[in-house]
Amino acid sequence: MMVAAQTPHLADTLPPLAGRRHVAAPLGAKTWFRVGGSAEVLVRPADTQDLAQFLAAMPLHIPVTIIGAASNLIIRDGGIEGVVIRLARGFGDIAVEGSSVIAGAAALDATVAEHAAEAGLTGLEFLSGIPGSIGGAVAMNAGAYGGDVASTLEWAECVTRQGEIRRLSAGEIGFSYRHSGLPPECVVVRAKFAAKPGEPAAIAARMAEIKASREATQPVRARTGGSTFRNPPDGRAWELIDAAGCRGLMRGGAQVSEKHCNFLLNTGNATAADLEGLGEEVRRRVLETSGISLAWEIKRIGVRERRGALPPHSSSMGPPPGEAPGGLPSRGGLGAPPPAGPAAEPRPCFFPVHA
Repeated sequence: MMVAAQTPHLADTLPPLAGRRHVAAPLGAKTWFRVGGSAEVLVRPADTQDLAQFLAAMPLHIPVTIIGAASNLIIRDGGIEGVVIRLARGFGDIAVEGSSVIAGAAALDATVAEHAAEAGLTGLEFLSGIPGSIGGAVAMNAGAYGGDVASTLEWAECVTRQGEIRRLSAGEIGFSYRHSGLPPECVVVRAKFAAKPGEPAAIAARMAEIKASREATQPVRARTGGSTFRNPPDGRAWELIDAAGCRGLMRGGAQVSEKHCNFLLNTGNATAADLEGLGEEVRRRVLETSGISLAWEIKRIGVRERRGALPPHSSSMGPPPGEAPGGLPSRGGLGAPPPAGPAAEPRPCFFPVHA
């Protein structure tokens, strides 16, 4: 009797790695929302060279998603197909060189601000008010409290899908509001920021002011993901949300914060579907009342719902309307949930989220 050949698991087909890999690795606990499914395979490279060699040897048909601190990210309940790469140890070094600060992609924004302050450097205080890591900050041109990445970045080092290590200047990247022009197959691994000598007392006072402002106006101690929607031109997202009557609105275990209504909260038992669905309801109501379509600032990635096994390495979830491949919002934002339909054909995928 002929025995059918078994399909090898994805993990068995991956190239060598000096770091760690985990099969069916839960991701929800790694996100600030504390929701979401598992990674088919979670990979944690040891350092930049390890990442570059791994990507260079990785077959192009395997979907790859990059995540960082997951502070500005909703991972959908069905999890993420293919390989999820999380930059952690080996990517968190911070060094002060003259009036500049060089930070690994996994370094927390607030920690970089603290290092600059300890060195008597001013200009990076704004980072103390941004949750997340440097890789994500560069990828989305993060900004707050009068500063942003675009105005302070000297260069960013990236690894391409082909395993090439490149250094790009801020001018080569090209920034706009909450957006960078990084090449689509580019993983930020390190960045250099320009600062200038300052008065230590003034630097400390500014950082204390930012901290106090955040605690007074934002739900910083809740399970949240930061600002949900980008501010529209000449307006503020929270004002439109409030005017649409969405403050405190709930769906399942998800709630629009009553303290700052451009924040979504996991009140304790929310699912990713609750959070994304609530965000879509907010968008619908704002559009209805103001005529303005809010664009997601929080990234949403992965499979919405898993009804049985999905084909290996397929892209059956497809990007929702208004999204670029991999769940990254397009400039128009996310539209209505996609109608049921046939699975898309498998395609090469590379989803540099960095959130």
